[in-house]
Amino acid sequence: MAAPTEPVPSPRTPTPPRRTRIVLAEVSRRGVERTRSELTEQTRVGEALVRGLVRAQLALALRLAAVVLIGLGGLPWLFAIAPTVSRVTVAGVNLPWLLLGVAAFPFLVAVGWTYVWLAERNEQDFTDLVQRPER
Repeated sequence: MAAPTEPVPSPRTPTPPRRTRIVLAEVSRRGVERTRSELTEQTRVGEALVRGLVRAQLALALRLAAVVLIGLGGLPWLFAIAPTVSRVTVAGVNLPWLLLGVAAFPFLVAVGWTYVWLAERNEQDFTDLVQRPER
């Protein structure tokens, strides 16, 4: 049995035209330029965009400040309300010293890292909003 072969195109068979990709780059570029001009000229729209970014960053800072206030500020309350907790020793060191002197620093570093990460995400969302083409 012979193997099937592909048909050989005859010289008269026209070849299909190559596909052309059409990109609407000019339309999206104009939308980005319009939004950027709104920002640089400080129009009402630009001010509203910047005000939204500042408001988001402020809300983030206040939320994380509340986390630090509750996390570190709550420890003295805990020791005052439950004095037996303040008498606990771990490896010969009182628990309040360990929590306030040792554990507080990794906690603050973690909150700081979280703030930077979330603030950069807010800024990236703002940049995406500014560079988004208008529809």
